[in-house]
Amino acid sequence: MTAEIISVGTELLLGDIVNTNAAFLSRELAKLGISTFAQTVVGDNPKRLMRAYEQAFERGADMVIATGGLGPTEDDITKEIAAECFGLSLELHEPSWEAIQNMFSRMNLPIVRNNKKQAMLPAGSTPLPNANGTAPGIYMEKDGRMFLLLPGPPNELEPMFLQQALPLLRKKSDKVLVSKVLKVTGVGESMVEQRIKALIDAQDNPTIAPYAKTAEVWIRITAYADNEAGAQKMIAPINAEIRKILGTAVFGEDDDSLESVVSDLLKERGFTLSVAESCTGGMLTARLVNHPGVSAVLREGLVTYANEAKVQRLGVDEALLAKHGAVSAEVAAAMAEGIAKSAGSDVIGISTTGIAGPGGATETKPVGRVYLGLYIPGREAKTKELTLTGNRDKIRARATVSALDFLRSELIRG
Repeated sequence: MTAEIISVGTELLLGDIVNTNAAFLSRELAKLGISTFAQTVVGDNPKRLMRAYEQAFERGADMVIATGGLGPTEDDITKEIAAECFGLSLELHEPSWEAIQNMFSRMNLPIVRNNKKQAMLPAGSTPLPNANGTAPGIYMEKDGRMFLLLPGPPNELEPMFLQQALPLLRKKSDKVLVSKVLKVTGVGESMVEQRIKALIDAQDNPTIAPYAKTAEVWIRITAYADNEAGAQKMIAPINAEIRKILGTAVFGEDDDSLESVVSDLLKERGFTLSVAESCTGGMLTARLVNHPGVSAVLREGLVTYANEAKVQRLGVDEALLAKHGAVSAEVAAAMAEGIAKSAGSDVIGISTTGIAGPGGATETKPVGRVYLGLYIPGREAKTKELTLTGNRDKIRARATVSALDFLRSELIRG
């Protein structure tokens, strides 16, 4: 079974709204084994929208999923054009009209004539109740072709799809598409692809696809089968082989994040963590705080941007700064050890210092030069030198990922 997603709204074409609905729907359709072959964005124009519908079916789509354009105004035309495409008239659906009136009454808002437009549904269609808005969704089928019309706001579309549309679509697909994502860091996308090239060249079902992320590579393994258990059985040997090839560069899978993995390792090893940042400006601490369980292991995070702060808050020797400069391995090590020892006996310290740009470079220290420091109680402080590329934000983000992976790698070593 194949589907095309048509997102309706001039505001999408103008870039006023980011189209997150298409990504959500593609992911959910894939889980059902429904292939999405194309996505289209079209403005609020009747002729163009009709042509978009016709072209989708001409390309062989079994179902068109249209989002947006179900509102009460004249430029909300998604439903009207879909009904015309199937040669259906619009009829008042009394339960939908009653639900709309009740919602306005609960909100103590006046109802106007245009609101009744939202309760006018194609004859014979299946309405999908909207618990979060006034526009009902619509499912209709004719001559083996299907329309699924959903409201545009994500807070309406997502629950409607999951609660109302999903049960309908499950009956239409006798296969499932199941994916597992392996997450890799410390190795670039081209190197990952080279190392697993034999597996990629031999792929059929499951398929293997690497994707580049910020300082990470995600490898999606996807199997097509009669049921989820069968798909997982097909994925398992490929998963094991990739992990064998890439080793500890694979830091997790699916919903794992570097911060969640690091948090778990700290708990297992009985350590807590304090962070001293310069060039990353709090980004490393913020990334850690993304993980809700990090409160068990994160002690504090300091942004010691100025040299005076490094001296006063971390105890970095002024002579060390004068000799090597703030952007140096020596200062990174001192920062990590300083924050760790000031926090307690079981505390690991990690630090970042560098040149995020666009200015500040020297002949020996270019933009993107970053030093990481790591102090684990009972061991000598370690450092890592990086030369990162990109603009200021990308350098800071890549330094953050590298710092988390530096800590992860050392914790794995024991």
